[in-house]
Amino acid sequence: MLDELLGRAELKDRIADLEEELRHCERQLEAEQERRADAVSDRQTAQERGNRLEDRIADLEGTVERLESGADEERSFARTETLADGRLDAVLDRLGSFGTDPEGAFTAYVADGNALPDTVRAAFGDRAGLVGRAAPCLAVTDDAGLVGACLSVPDPPAPFTEWADGFEFDRAWFEPEGSYTFALVRSDLFAMGEYDGRDRVAFQGFDSELKSQHSKGGYSQSRFERLRDAQIDDHVERCLVALEDRDTDRLYVVGERTVVDEFSDVADLTATVDATGAPEAALDDARRSFWSVELRAL
Repeated sequence: MLDELLGRAELKDRIADLEEELRHCERQLEAEQERRADAVSDRQTAQERGNRLEDRIADLEGTVERLESGADEERSFARTETLADGRLDAVLDRLGSFGTDPEGAFTAYVADGNALPDTVRAAFGDRAGLVGRAAPCLAVTDDAGLVGACLSVPDPPAPFTEWADGFEFDRAWFEPEGSYTFALVRSDLFAMGEYDGRDRVAFQGFDSELKSQHSKGGYSQSRFERLRDAQIDDHVERCLVALEDRDTDRLYVVGERTVVDEFSDVADLTATVDATGAPEAALDDARRSFWSVELRAL
């Protein structure tokens, strides 16, 4: 009652309103400070990305100049090594464990060394010519130039390039996991193994009679060639029938260039390899050769 008579009640209400308004202003100020901090951080991130892009452009321009002058022809690989089994596992583990800042690690699958993407030229700089010589290959490097390597890929992906915080690859490109069938086909031999990873769990193989030379007193050369072609055709048909008798979906067929293309419609992947000897030994030789990986350090 006394407060109302003296006008203090109205003043107290006004003070309360002003205090609430002050708190509101303080909240606005804090929010604005946070937005400014975020803006500064975003600006710094954009500047860092811009600097990296400028560096890549400069590297690309330098690479173009070196290619035009032929300077890359003087470079050579720092080291080469054939990887298989445990050694291949160790190298892939090392690549998979590599970590860096976002967009600090570069991975590319290069199918054609005569048509290097600009991103590959920019990433590798004066080493880009070596990538072209190693292609087809998986090429890896980082923005600090600490890593530089090319690896052959037995079961390659579609061409790609990518900057990320680690190297991007699938181990199945280098050796399949799970169940699959691997077959060797020559014009006179067939060998097929079913595998669980690296362990062979089934085997089938056979030889086919094939005329190896022309007798001077017998058939004419043209008739000899026709008979030989017919024998090869029969052998290929026999191989195709044998491949139907497998328990896996994935199928890799390797062998002689003259016959292996006949299996492209039934196989997930075909390739040419040299493998001699009896069926079982030849299959082991072909599989070891096909899944070996060539590492070239840049």
